[in-house]
Amino acid sequence: MTLAATAAHSGFLSPTGVEIAFVLVGIATLGAALVTVTTKQLVHAALWLVVALGGLAVEYLLLTAEFIAWVQVLIYVGSVVVLLLFGLMLTKAPIGRSPDADSGNRWAALAVAAASAGALVWVVVDAFRTTWIDLDGPARGSTEATGSFLFRHWVLPFEALSVLLLAALVGAIVLSRKRGKEQS
Repeated sequence: MTLAATAAHSGFLSPTGVEIAFVLVGIATLGAALVTVTTKQLVHAALWLVVALGGLAVEYLLLTAEFIAWVQVLIYVGSVVVLLLFGLMLTKAPIGRSPDADSGNRWAALAVAAASAGALVWVVVDAFRTTWIDLDGPARGSTEATGSFLFRHWVLPFEALSVLLLAALVGAIVLSRKRGKEQS
């Protein structure tokens, strides 16, 4: 067989470089997630969460879902983790090892986590058992495909959410100004 014939017959047991990178990044992300939930230091847990969420963004990039990857970085890594770290700092949470960070229910938590993961895998496999992806068509996770889908089918919910967030922002400003006048 020639090299071209071998490449044309590549199957399940001959992964591409992207597939190998996907598995390696997935293993690193899983490791970071496990360290996130098992560490006794809250700040370290937040920083390992950054690594896990960043690994998930890399997985999205490997799946050619660039828009979703950047949303993952901007929203979760950039906002949620920063909010978590500010919450830790403002509540004067212990920086070092925290003796009350472990309740002693690790085995019960592991059993619940395993049952939840098993149920989630079963539901997803059952839901998409007969669904096939057309690999010859346009990339589903590209920015163009995602943007056109969002602006065709989800415009009204996004606009309603933006009005709700604007109302919350205005309400927070009004409440903070009233409190400022009462204190002076």
